Amino acid sequence: MKRRPLRRLGAVPLLTATVVALVLSGCSSASSGSSNGGGDVNQAAVDKADAALKALEGQVLSTGPNGEAASSVDEVKLSDAQLAQVQAMGAKAAIVMHYGGNDWSTAQVDGLQSEFKRLGIQVVATTDADFKPEKQVSDIETVMTQNPNVIVSIPTDPVATASAYRAAAQAGAKLVFMDNVPDGFKAGQDYVSMVSADNYGNGVVSAHLLARSLGGSGKVGVIYHNADFFVTKQRYDGFKKTVEDQYPDMQIVADQGIAGPDFAGDAQAAANAMLSQHPDLDAIWAVWDVPAEGVLAAARAAGRTDLKVATQDLGLNVAIALAKNELVVGLGAQRPFDQGVTEARLAALSLLGQPTPAYVALPALPVDHKNVLDAWKQVYHSDPPSTLADSYKD
Repeated sequence: MKRRPLRRLGAVPLLTATVVALVLSGCSSASSGSSNGGGDVNQAAVDKADAALKALEGQVLSTGPNGEAASSVDEVKLSDAQLAQVQAMGAKAAIVMHYGGNDWSTAQVDGLQSEFKRLGIQVVATTDADFKPEKQVSDIETVMTQNPNVIVSIPTDPVATASAYRAAAQAGAKLVFMDNVPDGFKAGQDYVSMVSADNYGNGVVSAHLLARSLGGSGKVGVIYHNADFFVTKQRYDGFKKTVEDQYPDMQIVADQGIAGPDFAGDAQAAANAMLSQHPDLDAIWAVWDVPAEGVLAAARAAGRTDLKVATQDLGLNVAIALAKNELVVGLGAQRPFDQGVTEARLAALSLLGQPTPAYVALPALPVDHKNVLDAWKQVYHSDPPSTLADSYKD
């Protein structure tokens, strides 16, 4: 299938004056210890990154797909009376995923199912499109035979899937989206709301974490998602702009897109090429944890245990690498379980005819070796699995 070129996103807010002031002032906080390519700690760069990370706490830098300001999850609540009303409806919901099997998708579905159960809404189907638009169109058509009142979904391709989503909405299904919306859709008119992490902010966070580890200098390769996919484009933009604007001694020397569906394999091939063409490469940034797994495989095969890897999403394999203090130096984590809960609540409010925000986003969570176990609890609402906890090295 021929892909449409990446569309230009609307303007994303720059760091607030407070953030900029803190960064430029060189305010210091406790550092995990970092070095540049020469092995010497550049404390000024470490302090700059730490100050920026601290100033970003609780902030959302992203805007929505149509330029909407982000609303907080705290605004999405049901009263006891509203909860009772929804529970009495006997409503049905379908969950239509872009692809499954990774930790992010599993946590999203877990959050949705948990909250739908509390709301008394029956989940009649959960589908996995394997990142194939034609499969997702078929999935939408199939679940509509069960007459769901609500569909919660993440479009694989905003153009190729748009007509299927529109047909579902015209048939009466309320649409709540994760991360991406179909082309031409307007919140409050064609769909209820979109819920996302602060993906631009996650890109910014991962840039600061990588800069801290590099001491603010080094040669970097970038592996991005080569698709018309709103949130992965935001991460890429956030990472590149932060590096280019704030760390002039960090040079992006290789920039390669991958389209999947074998994201780990594609990223491994891209990383192999980068390491071959740039033997002095210091670091690689990958757009999320599954491509990062491919980067780790390439680094290990090349004997590049000194390579520094940054990414987004706290998947188990990258979490284990963080716990071991091997290769992965930091990532910006989403909060997919909480996103799923919020999506279910938005669906319930829409069934009651209540107004809902167009775009809801949760702040980025910076994760490094020091806080990886605590971060797991925040992200997944469960204790770290033994494979992760037992991997942690002080």
